[in-house]
Amino acid sequence: MTENKIQLTPNDIVEKEFKRSMRGYNEEEVDEFLDKIIQDYEVFTKQIKQLQQENERLKRSLESPVSRQQQVAPQANYDVLKRLSNLEKAVFGPKE
Repeated sequence: MTENKIQLTPNDIVEKEFKRSMRGYNEEEVDEFLDKIIQDYEVFTKQIKQLQQENERLKRSLESPVSRQQQVAPQANYDVLKRLSNLEKAVFGPKE
C-alpha cells in the first residue's frame, strides 16, 4: 500500500540527472517536459498549502463560541415561540 505522501519537490525534479546512452531520448525534449512538470508541481504545492490553511481556518471557526451560539439558536427560537404561544393563550384565551 502506498502512502499519500509527496515524494518529490520541484527542486528534486530540477536537479535530477539521467544517465546517457547511445540511443537515449532527445535531451531538449526531456528538459522541456520536465519544465512543465516542475511548473505544475509548484502550482499543486501552492494549492495544497492554501487548502490546508483554509481547512485549519474553518476548523477553528467551528470551534469558536459564535459558531456554538449559532448551533444553539434554533432551539432558543423554538423556546421563544413556545413561550409566546403560551402567553397568547393566557391573554386571549384558547382558540376555538
